[in-house]
Amino acid sequence: MLLPSIAFLALMLLGAPVAFAIGISGFLFFLTDPVMPVSIGVQKIATMSQSFPLLAVPFFVFAGHLMNESGITSRLFRFSSVAVGWMSGGLAQVAIVLSTVMGGVSGSAVADAAMEARILGPTMVSNGYGKGFSAAAIAVGSLITATIPPSIGLILYGYVGNVSIGRLFVAGIIPGFLMMLVLMVTVYVIARRRNYVVADSNRPTLAALFSATWGAKWALLFPVALIFAIRGGVFTPSEVGAFAVVYAVLVGFLAHREMDLRKLKRAFEHTISDIGLIMIIILMSGMIGFAIIFMQVPQEISQWMLNGISSPQVIVLVILVFLLVAGCFIESTVLVLLLTPIFVPIITQIGIDPVHFGILMMSIVTLGGMTPPVGVAMYAVCSLMDVKIEEYTAEAIPFLAAVIGLIVTLLFLPGLVLWLPNLAFG
Repeated sequence: MLLPSIAFLALMLLGAPVAFAIGISGFLFFLTDPVMPVSIGVQKIATMSQSFPLLAVPFFVFAGHLMNESGITSRLFRFSSVAVGWMSGGLAQVAIVLSTVMGGVSGSAVADAAMEARILGPTMVSNGYGKGFSAAAIAVGSLITATIPPSIGLILYGYVGNVSIGRLFVAGIIPGFLMMLVLMVTVYVIARRRNYVVADSNRPTLAALFSATWGAKWALLFPVALIFAIRGGVFTPSEVGAFAVVYAVLVGFLAHREMDLRKLKRAFEHTISDIGLIMIIILMSGMIGFAIIFMQVPQEISQWMLNGISSPQVIVLVILVFLLVAGCFIESTVLVLLLTPIFVPIITQIGIDPVHFGILMMSIVTLGGMTPPVGVAMYAVCSLMDVKIEEYTAEAIPFLAAVIGLIVTLLFLPGLVLWLPNLAFG
């Protein structure tokens, strides 16, 4: 595994596409291994594509783009503005709440961050908010989409780690809302200190709040409907992805009456691009996943990690620190696909629930997308808002510290993560 690992790191440093880096290093393993024929590598690529649960990924990606084209975003923005715009740091509070409700629509942190940077970014700066602070609130706030269902990352983790996607979806609800509260408190403290203006100084009336909620009802009901459909046994996670597409089309054409053929075509185009990018990474990772298991890497790492450490929480903490560092350099999808087969057997062996670990893992690896040097969400927001990376990094530190503190808390208080799935599924 040494030569493929070196090749993978070298290709990543040279800026090669991630899928090519994974594919080339995977083929190198089969070319240099005296036992394994190269044909096995090709078979593993094909095997990865022959998966019914994997259908959930393209369906949910398509549903997210359809939702964005159906007028849901503007309604969720109005709901968020009415609900929290009156608080200190009102526009930044709106960004955090919008990420929470958009998490139930897009399932992608990068898509959410880019959307908010276009909609909220210029308004925040023109109202006196610091550019670095605005970018940090938007980028780090998008992390909430990693846990709020339907998270694409949780689907991939469940698929690769053979963990119940339904339980993962339900488990992400409380951590997602706790993350929202932690980030809102962080915004509040900073905004009070800097005297940032509010979006609307008047607290909303019950009538205004009801009106905004009613206007966004189809978006707010979407994740609830998904959970009940899975828990009720109506759909499997893959089938509920198809239901999400139908739901988005009906909302766009019949409920909001904002979808037309031009917007439908645009949603198809964005979906095809995103699915192509994700699926080629998934397919190429099949070879690496097989090589990892064949070389008994999980067993060796498990033996090394368990040596001298008796506390399961400390072992998980060591893994999370490793994932935090790795997430700063490698995209979260790649980490989930490559490292889930390694770490799930370890945490299962030490008695940690894989659903609990999945929420922690997705939160920590997605956090890497908001940090230098290669954070995808960070670069997307900074480029759209014309913010220097140095300025963004300085302003993001309080938000990152708050999120890391919450993740550590969730590690030592597993009941916060597992209470809902245990209640729903037993």
